[in-house]
Amino acid sequence: MTDARSAAREHALSLLYEAETKNCPASEVLSAQIVDPEPDTVLLVDGVAHYTQKIDELIAERSSGWRLDRMATLALIVLRIATFELLHRPDVPTAVVLNEAVELAKRFGTDDSGRFVNGVLATMARDVR
Repeated sequence: MTDARSAAREHALSLLYEAETKNCPASEVLSAQIVDPEPDTVLLVDGVAHYTQKIDELIAERSSGWRLDRMATLALIVLRIATFELLHRPDVPTAVVLNEAVELAKRFGTDDSGRFVNGVLATMARDVR
C-alpha cells in the first residue's frame, strides 16, 4: 500500500509532466484539476515550479555528460522533485527521498532511469544535506 507522501510524489510527477509536455505553468495545471490535489502534492508542484531555475542548475552540475535538454523528461522531473525535497523538506530523511525517486524513475521510466536518478541524487544529497 502506498503512503500519502508517496502518492503525493507520484501525483506531483504526473502534474509536472503534464505542465512540461504542454509547455504551460504548473500552476495552470494545478488549477485545472477537478478535485483539489492533496496539500503535499501542491507543495511539491509549487515548490518545484518556484525553484526550477536553481534546481536545474544543481542537477546540471551533478549530471556529468548529460545536458538537461537531453535527459528524458520523466527522469528530469523526478530529479527536480527529489532535489526540491532535499533542499526544502528537512523533515523527510535523505534515504526516503532517494529511494522514492529511484522507484518513481524505475516505475515510469526504465531501469536505466533508476540508475541515472540514483547517481545524480547520491551526489546531490552529499552536497546539499
